[in-house]
Amino acid sequence: MTNFGINLGFAIKRWPQPHEWARVVRERLELDLVQFSFDLLDPWWPEHQALAARARSAADEYGIRIHSAQVGLAKYTYNGLLHPDPDARAASVEWWRRAIDVAAELGCGAMGGPVGAITVPEAAQADVRERRYAELVGTLVDLGDHARAAGLKALLVEPTPLPREIPSSIDESERLARDVELRSVVPVRYVLDVGHALFRPLYGEAPLSDWLLALAPSIGVLHLQNTDFQSDSHWGWPDERGLLDVTSFARDVLDAGLGDVPVFLEFFDAFEADDEVVLERAISSVDHCRAALA
Repeated sequence: MTNFGINLGFAIKRWPQPHEWARVVRERLELDLVQFSFDLLDPWWPEHQALAARARSAADEYGIRIHSAQVGLAKYTYNGLLHPDPDARAASVEWWRRAIDVAAELGCGAMGGPVGAITVPEAAQADVRERRYAELVGTLVDLGDHARAAGLKALLVEPTPLPREIPSSIDESERLARDVELRSVVPVRYVLDVGHALFRPLYGEAPLSDWLLALAPSIGVLHLQNTDFQSDSHWGWPDERGLLDVTSFARDVLDAGLGDVPVFLEFFDAFEADDEVVLERAISSVDHCRAALA
């Protein structure tokens, strides 16, 4: 498994300038593959074209390939494409359209992430989830048209272990990929995060292979994090709280025929954590994963 890189979420607030994160990735982490995070560049910003050009230039200078772009932590805090207010949903659609354009400017082949959340009051209404699901399919089809026009090859959707989000199960993920593919010129490809798929409070002790084998044709990205299976932890290595065995993860991925799918370490630390400690943990996490994946 040679397609190993890092999601740039680790750099937010610490190394936001393109030449800063590019130097850390190449010289300290010794990686040449990244997934961009829109926490570093919000597509709403009027200056997004110039900022994207700088990011692409820095990546090129350091010999780094930007595989795809992910919505990021800030955008994930919103209800997004599943917001109950139609004006807010329309705003989220526009955000995704701009994000697709920025991803193209960065040289990415795909863009996406978690798509949104249904509210608690709406989730209590029997018919709302199915209506939001149907609207989401139409939205993803339209965004697929925009992605194709921008030159992207796929839209990325990240399943999450929250029942109010779509998709939040294997069955729903299979259904969404199938329903979008029937109408879209650009396929949905899943970002499968081990911390989500192995979240035991929702899924019990079901193995990762259940997700990998069922969604194999639609998996475009794998996210790797250290977790206790009780939270969406995003810890690194070493960490005594973490239980994720990267060697077992690699074996499951290979058994599912997904050895060529890029794997991105998605590592976050507290904003108040010591900066040098965060960098050292990023280095040790990359080294740990790279050795196990090899």
